[in-house]
Amino acid sequence: MDAFYVSVELRRRPELRGMPVIVAGSGPRAVVTTASYEARRFGVGSAMPAARARRSCPDAVVLTPDFSNYREASREVMGIVRAHVASVEVVGLDEAYLELTDLPAPHAVMRLLAQEIQRATGLGCSIGIGPNKLVAKVASDTEKPGGFVTLTRAQACARFGAAAPGLVPGIGPKTVHRLHAQGIDTLAKLARASPQRLAARFGPRLAAELVRRARFEDDAPVTEQRKVLSESRETTFDRDISDLGKLETILAGLVERLCETLCAQGSGGRTIGIKVRLDDFSTHTRARTLAEPAATADRVGPVALGLLQRFRPSRPVRLLGVRVAGLEPAAAPRQEQLTLGL
Repeated sequence: MDAFYVSVELRRRPELRGMPVIVAGSGPRAVVTTASYEARRFGVGSAMPAARARRSCPDAVVLTPDFSNYREASREVMGIVRAHVASVEVVGLDEAYLELTDLPAPHAVMRLLAQEIQRATGLGCSIGIGPNKLVAKVASDTEKPGGFVTLTRAQACARFGAAAPGLVPGIGPKTVHRLHAQGIDTLAKLARASPQRLAARFGPRLAAELVRRARFEDDAPVTEQRKVLSESRETTFDRDISDLGKLETILAGLVERLCETLCAQGSGGRTIGIKVRLDDFSTHTRARTLAEPAATADRVGPVALGLLQRFRPSRPVRLLGVRVAGLEPAAAPRQEQLTLGL
């Protein structure tokens, strides 16, 4: 989807169309969730500190994120997608992979799909078609907004050979920096790099995967359901917090929010963990695995609280989070327990 969160906001605020719009929180440590293409011309992008975005584009309209609205819009879009294509792998509120192999006229179907999404929801999308998920993903980002790009693997290698390795999903900023230190600053150079040289720096497994991605080689199938292994909730504070009692209260609120989602999903997990980022930006995690899956606040809360109390942050806390991992559907014997928790 094109600038999805902003586009959803513009459906109920059409008077803002054509203006620079930023979706971001209001706190001093808030970051940009997304920005309209008008705002992006000023250098505003996702994950940028909101304060910096406001300085870069002082005339922008800044809206607070409304994720319940975005989730509903996502359900609308994905319902239309599934009505056109049988095999769909949703990878976020605004993105999905579609298996087109068995369609007799995939390009025509995709153009009709884009038109139907626009007609029914008022939201625009970009489509990339390729022989594998990696080519399709990069193609879909190439000509936004409203892009429609079809590439073979060889065409992708030729078109993006001069691009930085970070263009390809799975090659993050730290890896890009390490590659650059080796004189590898383009995908073409990475594709031609000596396996031995890369293995010495990254290890044989990662080295081989980096070369595969640089060559746009990918054999991952489109799976109809994305398996979610964990759910988490976290918050970054406007000001660092040292008071353990206050942290405990905030953690309890995060647990309540997390468990509402778990119960709605009918799932639970055995591993409960916390995440604590201190004022020196060091990040610490603690976890405990239970004998049975937990999904309700009365079971998750005491474990998370105990982990925080035992950790006892030695410095002021910048971020606090809670996580339930190893999710699985709640079995029939646990239904009564879930009901009591509600």
